[in-house]
Amino acid sequence: MRITALETPGHTDDSLSYVWCDTDVSDDPVGVFTGDALFVGDVGRADFYPQRAREVAGLLRSTSRKLLELGDHVVIYPAHGAGSVCGSGMADREISTLGYERRHNPRLQTDSRDAFIEAKLAEHHEIPPYFKHMEALNLSGPPALERPINVPPLTSAAVKGAMHNAVVVDVRSASAFLGAHLPRSLSLPAGMIASYAGWLLNAEDELVLVADDAEAATAAAVQLARIGFDRATGYLAPALTAWAAMGEAFNTLPVVDTDEVRARVESSPENWTLLDVRGDNEVSTSRIAGSQHVYLGDLQARQNELDPGRHYTVMCGSGARATIGASVLLRAGFTDVDLFFGSIGAWKSAGLTTETASGR
Repeated sequence: MRITALETPGHTDDSLSYVWCDTDVSDDPVGVFTGDALFVGDVGRADFYPQRAREVAGLLRSTSRKLLELGDHVVIYPAHGAGSVCGSGMADREISTLGYERRHNPRLQTDSRDAFIEAKLAEHHEIPPYFKHMEALNLSGPPALERPINVPPLTSAAVKGAMHNAVVVDVRSASAFLGAHLPRSLSLPAGMIASYAGWLLNAEDELVLVADDAEAATAAAVQLARIGFDRATGYLAPALTAWAAMGEAFNTLPVVDTDEVRARVESSPENWTLLDVRGDNEVSTSRIAGSQHVYLGDLQARQNELDPGRHYTVMCGSGARATIGASVLLRAGFTDVDLFFGSIGAWKSAGLTTETASGR
């Protein structure tokens, strides 16, 4: 086997991809580890050097062409998958080839360098605060992780004792969190860890997980460790039903439907706010009149801009991100919080009007 480094700038100036060949068979490349340069269904983000935006977008375009020259048969192994903040259009697959990406990756469909650059300049990506932590780890080297990652079961009594110092992270589905959850726990469904853990957790946080079972707890701990959150000390076992059966406290999160939200919007209650936690690009194209926007990733840092005495109904695209947002508010001591189940998707399905950012 032979592995060769290939300079692939654009995402960052020092980005490298690694080409590997099975020299027992041929000198032709078999696969390429593309890092953040090329993903399944997308290419890397090119916004880390704002003053050089056009230049680095051009570098990324040259990099994508350089990678394609390796051959359509070559298997790609990117550093991130669907849900990562390092791209916006990644397919929910771990496997692809350069040939498949040449034919189906939207960013590789145009032969125009200018069109590629303009498309990259038009993108809007958030920069989670944990990126600074990751940069430091990249320079110093991360600590060694236990292999395999072990997340021990914790009794209800152990979890209750740990709750004073640890962050309880509920990695079950949003709907499960709505039905019952531990007081002051943070909703972070497993499929959304890559997108939002970096906004809502600190590297030094001790974590206690609430999961459906041991397998789900371990999978969540692995995802968390991959982005620098490696202090998951255990998970609640048996499940939340046993916690409740022992007489321990639990909370629910009320939900409201489209008719109720429409009635509130029309009557404009003095002490009520519809809080939209979607991304800036989503809100700019379609928002409910009168709603307040705070991006989910910024919500924890900006919660002091909100009034704990107000009634907040949290919404997003369908309800999953809104569940996370509502849990952030509840952890911060807000008491009058509910969730617009279905959110903007349900609002539009009901044929109700929205406005663009220019219509504010």
